[in-house]
Amino acid sequence: MNRICFFVLVLIGVNIAFSFGQNHSTTNAILDVGIRFQKSISLYTENGITIQYTSQKLASQRLYFGASYVTSRLGTAIRSNAIKQDNFLINASWYFRPKWLIQPVVKANVGYFKADYGSDLFNELPRTSLLASPEFGLCYCPNFPLKINASVGYNLFTGNGITGPGTLYPVFVQTSITWNVLKKSAN
Repeated sequence: MNRICFFVLVLIGVNIAFSFGQNHSTTNAILDVGIRFQKSISLYTENGITIQYTSQKLASQRLYFGASYVTSRLGTAIRSNAIKQDNFLINASWYFRPKWLIQPVVKANVGYFKADYGSDLFNELPRTSLLASPEFGLCYCPNFPLKINASVGYNLFTGNGITGPGTLYPVFVQTSITWNVLKKSAN
């Protein structure tokens, strides 16, 4: 299941890149691709990939649509017995003050969470959950393809190990570093 979701996420990103990348010079499209570092407060570190897209047609490049995959497999669970968990997210972001170097950002995420406890002893415990989380933060958006985004988020669906996965904590912080792959360098 994890491989299928990851494969679908990659296909969506490739499709966006090819669909919008062919005429990006006339629409000034932005396709940011990069890495996302996420830390649940008092628990795991999860890392992964993120992609987001906008164009002049989307509220003058203030509205972005994107997808992310973050996992403890690339964080706390590397070479440890930590629970392996995967987060698959789609999101919409609104960037305020588009001319500023540092822009306030509001993001709404929805998605799917899955925990792999690593033993059949724990099969009775909840291991999946829907995800819904608002994020509030700032983006360093210089006039070249790099963006650095830092925000605080709140998972609306969490668990205590009985009514939901016990490792899905409410508050998280994240930092994303992305590069606009559609921006051509000036010659």
